[in-house]
Amino acid sequence: MKSGWMLVAGFFFGCMGVFVKLGAAYFSSAELVFYRSLFGLAVIFLIIKGMKLSLATPNWKMHAWRGLSGFAALLLFFYAIGQLPLATAVTLNYTAPLFLALISTLILKERPHLPLILAILLGFAGVVLLLRPTLHQEQLAAGLMGLASGFLAAIAYLNVRQLGQLGEPEWRIVFYFTLVSTVGGGVWMAAHTFHPVSPMNFLLLLGLGTTATLAQLAMTRAYREGNTLVVGSLAYSTVVFASLWGILIWHEVLSLTSWTGIALIILSGALASRMAPRLPVA
Repeated sequence: MKSGWMLVAGFFFGCMGVFVKLGAAYFSSAELVFYRSLFGLAVIFLIIKGMKLSLATPNWKMHAWRGLSGFAALLLFFYAIGQLPLATAVTLNYTAPLFLALISTLILKERPHLPLILAILLGFAGVVLLLRPTLHQEQLAAGLMGLASGFLAAIAYLNVRQLGQLGEPEWRIVFYFTLVSTVGGGVWMAAHTFHPVSPMNFLLLLGLGTTATLAQLAMTRAYREGNTLVVGSLAYSTVVFASLWGILIWHEVLSLTSWTGIALIILSGALASRMAPRLPVA
């Protein structure tokens, strides 16, 4: 079950996407990020307080960069979910491994080998196929934002890896990320529109916060106890669950071209994760 925890995480991430898409009818993407982060912040703070862990860190600048990149990625991702078919938005966000492979290669100044180049090209061919049906529609901007969320997520993952090399524990990384996202979402809400929370809306927000937190906990356990490569491949189960929810709830029908693009992105992401150069451990 060790690596299988990623399937549990994929299921809950898919459910989180459902609550984001439902909540987009009542709240802006910044508000959804705020409530999602606030719930997670409360949970992780209670855990830290209960276990009497320390939040003191000498690496606050790196935590700030990780928080800002993660917040921006989440903001764009939630916007894309509200505007695109659920499977499309989730898949575009899952281009992060492709961008991470490129960034890691540039940082290490290594010449990328042919299999990695082919995997990355395969992935971006999938992106072209996935976006092609919306090139002449109003959804193109949302599609590009979804792709940008994948790039920023890759930056956030790189920041997490660097924080781990500096000896920062997982719970502290999660705490400061949710703190920055909560503050960022709150500032955005204060500067723009604030929508009142009704009893029905509250249930949506509760579902969003609960599924996001359960997904994070399951994913953390999967990476801690399971095989990293297996877990990384199983992470794409989120796309499968999101696709099923989209079909069942919104009757979303994607073209064969779109499904081909999704398959190519999943395949290339799994391959790139295996073949990308590894940053040295400090």
